[in-house]
Amino acid sequence: MKINVCVLFGGVSPEHAVSLRSAESVLNNMDSEKYDIYPVGITREGKWIFFSGTDYAMLPDDTWHSQAENCPAAISPVREQGLLLFREDTIDTVHLDVVFPVLHGENGEDGAIQGLMQLAGIPCVGPNVAASAVAMDKTLTKLVIDHAKIPQARWHLVRGKGLEGKLESTIRDIEDKFNYPVFVKPAGTGSSVGVSKAADSAGLGKALLEAAKYDDKILVEEFIYGREIEVAVMGNESPMASVCGEIDSGAEFYDYEAKYITDTSVAYIPARISQETEEKVRNYAVRAYNALGCRGLSRVDFFVTYADNSVILNEVNTLPGFTSISMYPKLFAASGIPYRELIDSLIRLAMEAHK
Repeated sequence: MKINVCVLFGGVSPEHAVSLRSAESVLNNMDSEKYDIYPVGITREGKWIFFSGTDYAMLPDDTWHSQAENCPAAISPVREQGLLLFREDTIDTVHLDVVFPVLHGENGEDGAIQGLMQLAGIPCVGPNVAASAVAMDKTLTKLVIDHAKIPQARWHLVRGKGLEGKLESTIRDIEDKFNYPVFVKPAGTGSSVGVSKAADSAGLGKALLEAAKYDDKILVEEFIYGREIEVAVMGNESPMASVCGEIDSGAEFYDYEAKYITDTSVAYIPARISQETEEKVRNYAVRAYNALGCRGLSRVDFFVTYADNSVILNEVNTLPGFTSISMYPKLFAASGIPYRELIDSLIRLAMEAHK
């Protein structure tokens, strides 16, 4: 018997476009012999639409919602109702065995969708509500990682609402704590949305105001001069870490454009680090995963310093990109688990965790 899988994509998030690209790859690689697939897109305005087509190339173009046979949809929080399809004069219900949220950032990676699935009693790929919420808020992640005694960059929290009329004093306060350059990040975004590297007071002021567009909580971090290393982690009680990958952004840093738009970045798999350093990175990745209470999957990002090969944790991404060029599937492919098998494993893990 086939497994009914609802793939959620889009979302009311600055990372909407990334989600569409990820979902195209996931849907094209799902085994239709094993799964009955129900793609449901969430528009930028928050409308839920069942995508009736099979041409998943319509997703990155954002033309998917114009398909003639589409219909409004929702996942009911009432247990046993599952997916609701609102057709002309009827409401069809579809039992769901599992939901695969290919949603990045706000309203998809922060525990919101995970909470709905918990209410509905439907297995959900990826970490649960608490782990998702904590990992999404980088300042909360910092506190957990500190407690787990995993090395990370020094950091400082700024409130966006407190910047009005206090920008200059805020800049002075940061300059008292850090040398330039510094990184400025909204606490609750991924895909480097709203992230800036500031080299002086003017750049810092601009970076703070830019980050404040996305989140009231703004994270300021010291600059770490080192290689950018990423590790894919998968599992529930006994998670496994992939081989390490390295990103050479070819830009000031691995920003949104370097990740998804330009072709300046280069990935090295395996990473250009010693076996001893790689083992340390992989060990820290699993420790961070467990400390946050993750399950299913996450990608854990690090710096390895050029000066002395110190390993510094950067962040944890609980629903990492799944595009054709994304590191998470590429890292597991290099570890012997190809894309299609990876999807099977994530669905199985979600159903096991629910039991």
